[in-house]
Amino acid sequence: MKQYLHLPTLLTGTCLIILGTLAAWFLLERYEKLQKQNAQNLDYQGVTIPANYHIALPDSFSFCGEEVPLENPEVAESFEKELYINVFRHSSTNLVLKRAQRFFPLIEKILREEGLPEDLKYIAVIESDLENVRSPAGAEGYWQFMPATAKEFSLEISKEVDERFHLEKATRAAAQYFKRAHKRFGNWTNAAASYNNGMGGMRFSLRKQALFSYYDVHLNQETARYIYRALAMKEIMENPDKYGFQVEKNSKHYLPVAYQVVKIDSTIQDLVTFARYFNMSYKTLKYHNPWLISSKLTNKDNKVYEIKIPTNPPALHSDKILSKLRQQNGNHFQFDTLQDSLKSEQEEVFFEKE
Repeated sequence: MKQYLHLPTLLTGTCLIILGTLAAWFLLERYEKLQKQNAQNLDYQGVTIPANYHIALPDSFSFCGEEVPLENPEVAESFEKELYINVFRHSSTNLVLKRAQRFFPLIEKILREEGLPEDLKYIAVIESDLENVRSPAGAEGYWQFMPATAKEFSLEISKEVDERFHLEKATRAAAQYFKRAHKRFGNWTNAAASYNNGMGGMRFSLRKQALFSYYDVHLNQETARYIYRALAMKEIMENPDKYGFQVEKNSKHYLPVAYQVVKIDSTIQDLVTFARYFNMSYKTLKYHNPWLISSKLTNKDNKVYEIKIPTNPPALHSDKILSKLRQQNGNHFQFDTLQDSLKSEQEEVFFEKE
């Protein structure tokens, strides 16, 4: 039986082959173009890193004015490891660089006033990424104080107040810790390491191994990495461009906030009402005063608390919504104006069915 090629089938097959070839050629061209671009730069989450980039340790380095013995290969490798981890931890490290614009000026000022090396600010960085975080172990705040240590260094912790979240007071408390630790160890690096391991733990390890330097002593894994993490963040934060980080220094975000300080020596029954008195939301009040952990402030002892009121708090979006609702609903929209003990106005909004 003779077999004949069906002309329409032949044409369809030929077209498919041609289209497939063109598609393959296009994809190959696109791939090669992308490869050429990647050979020049890698762009990841806003951080541009040269493709031929490699981390090279500085020839010399110091922490708190004390030399880091980079001639020791174990020290150099440990430093390099933490440098790699934090350079390529792009989003987190970039956010730390941004937050530093707001918080470093205050931390540095306090460290100077306390007569301490400014490099100790990097301990706050590795403890919390400059955020008010809570650890599973119970450490809290920028400086990650445990409750007992916080109270030892005069930070108030109650159901309504937790001064571990108060940047100024927590930094002062950390400064007192470092002073005490330096007096014991005679060395800032050991003192800083003890912030993780405790003065007793650090002293025990040094004495047991008959050593004097953090860089020589065998420690638990967390403390063994601790100072190297601080060294890595110091190197990156002092040389962000070197590692591909581009911080917008003139951005309106993450900059220090202008405040007026209101001193309170009595009880505030309702912090929501208190916030509205100063034309801001309760959320904004808590954002700038995170140490206020309740919705009220009971003050039986007439202690003086300083509450930060931003000079230019964000405009309340709720006010825009309220104005719009009034325009849309006319007489069908009602509100009650309430007076509180601080003479501020609040509006309780509700709708009535016709």
